Amino acid sequence: AALQKLRGTSDLSGELEEMLAEQAAVKGQRAKNPWELFQNRALRWQLVSIVVLSSAMQLCGNDSMYFYAAYVFQEAGIPQDKIPYVVIGTGSCELITSVTCNMIIDYAGRRPLLLGGYIFMAGWAIVFMVALSQQTQISWMPYLSMACIFAYILSFGIGPAGVTGVLPTEVFDQMSRPAAYMICGSLLWFNLFLVGTAFPFIVKSLAHFCYIPFLVVCVCTALYVWFFLPETKGKSFLEISEEFRKRNFKTKTHAGFYKGPEEIKTTTL
Repeated sequence: AALQKLRGTSDLSGELEEMLAEQAAVKGQRAKNPWELFQNRALRWQLVSIVVLSSAMQLCGNDSMYFYAAYVFQEAGIPQDKIPYVVIGTGSCELITSVTCNMIIDYAGRRPLLLGGYIFMAGWAIVFMVALSQQTQISWMPYLSMACIFAYILSFGIGPAGVTGVLPTEVFDQMSRPAAYMICGSLLWFNLFLVGTAFPFIVKSLAHFCYIPFLVVCVCTALYVWFFLPETKGKSFLEISEEFRKRNFKTKTHAGFYKGPEEIKTTTL
């Protein structure tokens, strides 16, 4: 009854079948702790995926854009007393795009939003560094820098910010999700502390090219999503688990083919 009220429809047969199938798959198991996830080979690529994506959420440099925002807006000629309101506007853009992402995620898919977000962020990081380096030489460069700040934050909101949080629910079973979310949350706060501590030193060392480390993170994360993260849109948990199972247990034979765990077991016997 609660699910019918939440969904706004009485036809929940498909969703209930999926929930019961997942419940049957984990019958007799207990909730896992974070350390057990690291020891479980069957969860290797699921764990690697959330570690990479949760870390990239902070290491991509989105929060560092706010560090430059006041300086860039001042150079663009915005009155000093209006700059705080413009900075709030950048945060509002991130909020709006995050909400928008949650509305379109089931239509666009997870991988396209993540890929597009990180690829666009990498592109805007390059443009932003060029614009910063020419800030004092070309009169319209501050406006380009300002546009890059908004574009970078919008790219982050429409992709990584909206998608990363839902992935642990889709790639981990009921017994592993609490531990997975503990790992995600710990990584988010640790990497936020890391970036906040290191960014002033990065700026001091690299000056206008301080976004090179964040550019590398965005490119590497996009490559990881492209090569290793399966699409979860429109798939049941058991279908997603099967895709990860093949990746977690595949072993290469002498002939160059891959075998699953059952084939390996049979061959061994």
